[in-house]
Amino acid sequence: MSLQSNSLGKDWRRIVSRMSGLALLGLLATNVYAQDTGELVGTVAEVAPDPIDHATTVWMLISTGLVLLMIPGLAMFYGGLVRTKNVLGTMMHSFAAMAVIGVIWAVCGYAMTFGSTQFVVNDIGGLIGWDSRMFMLMGVDKAIMPDTNIPELVFAMFQGKFAIITPALIAGAFAERVRFRGYCVFIALWSLLIYNPLAHWIWGGGFLTGKAIDFAGGTVIHISAGVAGLVAAIYLGPRRGYPKSAMHPNNLVMTLMGAGLLWVGWFGFNAGSSVSSGLQTAQALTVTQISAATGALVWMIIEGFHLKKGTSLGFVSGMLAGLVAITPAAGDVHPAGAVALGTLGAIICYMAVILKSKIGYDDTLDVFGIHGVAGIVGALALTFFLRDVPEHGIATQFWYQLEGVIVSAVYSAVVTLILLVIVEKTVGLKLSDQGEMAGMDHDQHGEHGYGLLNLN
Repeated sequence: MSLQSNSLGKDWRRIVSRMSGLALLGLLATNVYAQDTGELVGTVAEVAPDPIDHATTVWMLISTGLVLLMIPGLAMFYGGLVRTKNVLGTMMHSFAAMAVIGVIWAVCGYAMTFGSTQFVVNDIGGLIGWDSRMFMLMGVDKAIMPDTNIPELVFAMFQGKFAIITPALIAGAFAERVRFRGYCVFIALWSLLIYNPLAHWIWGGGFLTGKAIDFAGGTVIHISAGVAGLVAAIYLGPRRGYPKSAMHPNNLVMTLMGAGLLWVGWFGFNAGSSVSSGLQTAQALTVTQISAATGALVWMIIEGFHLKKGTSLGFVSGMLAGLVAITPAAGDVHPAGAVALGTLGAIICYMAVILKSKIGYDDTLDVFGIHGVAGIVGALALTFFLRDVPEHGIATQFWYQLEGVIVSAVYSAVVTLILLVIVEKTVGLKLSDQGEMAGMDHDQHGEHGYGLLNLN
């Protein structure tokens, strides 16, 4: 028995010794962790709360990618609608905007749009924004937006995609007849002198901020681009042979695919403009889907009565009309309002496209007829379908909306005309007759979109 007792005693001493060693190691490890974090309560370290809203940040990152997807989608949409000899040149207009405006936005565009209001005029308000910390985005590198708790760089990049696609939209109005160099200069100046001030007035704290409702860019983007496209189409004149010569789309299959990408990307465009991942995000996404579907359906019905057939080009035109019409209203109207706006957008845009052919101006891809007109329809008509009636009343809100439409249209028209004259007289914008006959692909880029010898 004594031998067994001694053996058991030694075993217990070994067990206790080993447990004591493990406890000491655990204590040392806890102490090292506490020294690294700088905080220790007993043996448990307190970790500082993360200030970033990760759910919203993830959604905004996705939305940024979706809006960027719209630009190659636009390139495909426009590229399929022009003649074979201009397909690459037309698509390059969208891709060039990604480069030109992408750099301008990082350097000074964000500062001009969302910086503190400058040059305040009595009874009008601020005319432009500026904040030196936003120059080259240097001061926002580690900043977190206080209201949304997302990194400010994410918001800056999201808004930057809006700045890119707006001048790219204009290119559809003068497709097939501009020099590439002149186009790049034009969109750079247009972004600096038209888009950035307009965006500041509506979104960045300017004189229309808090008055005119423009949830995702009906006024800032579609009306300004549509009106600019109309002015450019008239100033540059029609394409060679228009309207006597037939100018059929080269690839409607590509146009349909591009339209599909635009529809998908528009969810980031509108729902992302909530800068949240909550109820308003769901509301904006829902009405975007409904209005797009309604616009496409109504356009096909109109074509059925008017042409006795439904066309693929009509489908995508109605879809775009619905998407544009809902854009300024996406966060503020019920689904019933989305049906109404999609219907109005399709009907009035259909009439505008028919009117273009009667007047005779050559808005090649109906930038004004779709984007400009549907943007105006959405900006004004949303007043009557608001989810929450503003305290100042419907009449006052309609005046605010009308003010936003007039300011955007007039400012864009006047400054666009000035820029067109300057660019045309300096670097040149209008393609020569020889260049137009050869096509932009060959004349401006030395390439052929399909590698074909027949360029007609």
